[in-house]
Amino acid sequence: MDLAGSITILLVVYLSCLLVISAMKKTAQRGRLPPGPIPLPLVGNFLQINSAQTYKSLAKLSKKYGSVFTVYLGNRPVVVLFGHEAVKEALIDRAEEFSGRKTPPTLERTFEGHGVVFANGERWKQLRRFSLTVLRSFGMGKKTIEERIQEEAQFLLEEFQKTNEKPFDPTFFLSCAVSNVICSIVFGNRFDYEDRDFLALMAMMNNSFREISTAWSQFYDMYASFLKYFPGPHTKIYDILEDMRVYIAKRIKKNQETLDPSTPRDFIDCFLIQMEKEKDNPESEFNTKNLELTTLNVFFAGTETVSSTLRYGFLLLMKYPEVQAKMHEEIDRVIGHSRVPNIEDRPRMPYVDAVIHEVQRVSDLLPMNVPHAVTRDTEFRGYLIPKGTEVYPLLSSVLHDPSRFKNPYDFSPRNFLDENGRFKKNDAFVPFSSGKRICLGEALARMELFLFFTSILQRFQLKPMVDPKDIDITPQESGFANIPPLYQLRIIPR
Repeated sequence: MDLAGSITILLVVYLSCLLVISAMKKTAQRGRLPPGPIPLPLVGNFLQINSAQTYKSLAKLSKKYGSVFTVYLGNRPVVVLFGHEAVKEALIDRAEEFSGRKTPPTLERTFEGHGVVFANGERWKQLRRFSLTVLRSFGMGKKTIEERIQEEAQFLLEEFQKTNEKPFDPTFFLSCAVSNVICSIVFGNRFDYEDRDFLALMAMMNNSFREISTAWSQFYDMYASFLKYFPGPHTKIYDILEDMRVYIAKRIKKNQETLDPSTPRDFIDCFLIQMEKEKDNPESEFNTKNLELTTLNVFFAGTETVSSTLRYGFLLLMKYPEVQAKMHEEIDRVIGHSRVPNIEDRPRMPYVDAVIHEVQRVSDLLPMNVPHAVTRDTEFRGYLIPKGTEVYPLLSSVLHDPSRFKNPYDFSPRNFLDENGRFKKNDAFVPFSSGKRICLGEALARMELFLFFTSILQRFQLKPMVDPKDIDITPQESGFANIPPLYQLRIIPR
């Protein structure tokens, strides 16, 4: 390399360092951020945070800096909230200030602040209010959607019966069953488990959820400010999500061609009707881009969260056969074998309810939550967090908080039972997050988990392929999400 080239590189590095230091100084001047490890120019706290174990790195830092601290991911500051008290104080007690959203860089190219999950301000308020109204109108939390789940559970049981007690991976069947419930709301119909489009959609769904959670994706999310200029695995996520968006766009076009405003068939119809109503309103957020990406949000969240929890649940029930046996006993006693389980059974089944809660707690599906942001300059515990600052309310730190759960890293349904065996609520149970950004489909997910678990265990026993004590529940990926490990099992009729 010649002298001129060397001087150019040195100048670029020098100017970059000046820019980073200047940005950090501006942030410090605007606010009084919580303490944290000293960042390096350009790479921030690269030395303290292992992208393959982001949560563990942040948990380690919390031991030194406390329950509220700051880390730098590249040149951007992130305020981390660790433990039940800090997360509750922010998301519940200071709900409005902490209700902003930051889109992970791996997803920014797809969403660009659109869709109900990643929107902010008035756009988010309009989309969330509308989405909740439509989901409820199509039966979320009501008898109508319960019947839809019960129907789908029977299709699932038929597929399980066809395995003839042979080993199989449950991923595909569980994804199809759960997805069909949300499909009936979003697209107005369920799909046959052998439908080609549906199979392709399930593959895209599973692949994207896994890719978002790889170590590379975590690394990219930390240092996207300069990695975005280079090719790499992060482009896979955009390509997969784009294929899903295109599929949804085709469904929207099909709905437009047959739309009857007097009888909306699904979520897409309702959104199209609202678009027409507000076509002359310049402040309206009801447009094609928000329709496509909100539909993608609802479809994605309504499939992966519940199906992954069921997969983890199967694994845990095989690892702890005594728990599965107690669930069988309660199901037999309360429901029997002659009728289909219904949601009214849940209050009379405290042990089953406790197990499902414990499965959600231990599976810890979104350990770091979806990133939040403060909506205004915010005083918090003696610090001043500038408007727009990214915030990580670590859900895993709440679900495993030793002040709220005895032996927090063990699987124990007793965490949700009192001394008399009655179901006991715990305000540190936050798998759906909490506050204003709590999951839209919480009521639907809770209903699905209860009805799918009870329907399956009413008919079948779950048998592992290895000794229960040798079952490993370590996630295959742990980043944005904890992805259940791959495994096979046998389903034995009872």
